[in-house]
Amino acid sequence: MLACLLSLLLSWLPAPASAISLPDTTRAAIGSDSTLRAQCPGYTRVKVDQVLFVGNVKTKERILRAELDFREGDSLNVIGLGKRLEANRRRIYNLQLFHEVALQMVCRDGSITVLFGVQERWYTFPVPIFSLADRNFRSWANRPDRWRRVDYGIHLTRNNFRGRNEQLIANLQLGFNRKYEIFYEAPGYGRRRRLGLGLAASYYQSRALDYATVQDRLVNYRTDDGFALQRQYFLAGLRWRHTVQRLSAFDVSYHHERVAPEITQLNPNYYLGNNRRDYLDFTFSTTLNQRNTFAYPLTGRFMQVVASQRVFLRTGSPGITTLYGTYARYLALGRGFYYSVGVQARARFAQRIAYPDNHAFGYEALVRGYDAYVVDGRYYGLARQGLSYRLLDLGRLQLNSIGNPKVNSIPLVFYLNTFTDAGYVVGRSAVAERFQNRLSNQLLASAGVGLHLVTYYDWVFTAEYALNGRGETGFFFRTSFPI
Repeated sequence: MLACLLSLLLSWLPAPASAISLPDTTRAAIGSDSTLRAQCPGYTRVKVDQVLFVGNVKTKERILRAELDFREGDSLNVIGLGKRLEANRRRIYNLQLFHEVALQMVCRDGSITVLFGVQERWYTFPVPIFSLADRNFRSWANRPDRWRRVDYGIHLTRNNFRGRNEQLIANLQLGFNRKYEIFYEAPGYGRRRRLGLGLAASYYQSRALDYATVQDRLVNYRTDDGFALQRQYFLAGLRWRHTVQRLSAFDVSYHHERVAPEITQLNPNYYLGNNRRDYLDFTFSTTLNQRNTFAYPLTGRFMQVVASQRVFLRTGSPGITTLYGTYARYLALGRGFYYSVGVQARARFAQRIAYPDNHAFGYEALVRGYDAYVVDGRYYGLARQGLSYRLLDLGRLQLNSIGNPKVNSIPLVFYLNTFTDAGYVVGRSAVAERFQNRLSNQLLASAGVGLHLVTYYDWVFTAEYALNGRGETGFFFRTSFPI
């Protein structure tokens, strides 16, 4: 019966007007307003008779319904209905579970039937781990014990676990450095999918550790006997999820960290005179993500605020309060041009702070062009902007030799990008002078050009050429949208 109903419905409808090619959802929205006027003339409000989903073989329908801001039986205003339906389609698309989400609607006698057609992705990704524990291949090959100095294992990601948009990640790494990790994320339980859960456990052993910053570069310690760093943590958290665009989270995590005695001798400030520490982190975050696509946004906005409190156990170290915020805006300028601008800032408050807690630029935050350096400090601000032009849209490359529709259609879109970055880190002048670190307490700026490739499974590859404020240039490759 359902198949017959869908076939009949599709026969009434014109060709899909909103089959969106990844990743650009800034193209013209569906013509729902004109369809309504043609099919149901004279109505100012219409009733939602049915909401149907096609193509969600693995994904549970209730996961998709939770993203909608309307239900069967609702009465909707005809004015602006096309934009409202398109906004709902984008929410389903930004679950990042589907290659495409198409939307169609039919109206009869003041009642509408809304049909979402989805194409599911491949959800299981096993990636082998194989890396050399030395600086380069030649250094590794010249060692008689080279086969002991290899990391190997597997990184496994299972998206849409159980068809409920849950994510399961596991890392098993053996060899010279060892890692055992598992992460579980459930964005929402219950009928409305509002309350979710996050769990994680990790045990990591490394024979190498960056223990100091000298001349704005990391200094590394390596050992063949024992481990330079041993770290384990456990995390549990709650998520309050209104839609895929609005999410709040509260996490509690326990951390145990131990470094080799040599680290404390080389840098007594690494753990404030100790070679181990135990602490609890309490973190609250709230995110508003109204970008058209999460992987390579072209329109919309993004905002996130994070507050955390670190409480140390047994060592007597003072607690640390951290506040972080970021905001980004994305604008379509027309004729294939897009502008993006983003700012972020962090403040960390504590009586004393250990070396690993004092990192600023060169880790998650970066002024592009300063990739070879790191900057330490409790406070920083960063501003970025970019102008992109859609250089080439090849549509979807069909691999006829592969029969699986989840992998045989590859979208390829190229963007030419120009950018400028500026950032400032407030660091302790005495410490910076002692270790000849010159990049804190001064404005860092850069400019450059880049070529961005956007393809399926939210993969973004960027090749950038940057000039920094020190007059240095370089080519840099990244795997995410810069802003």
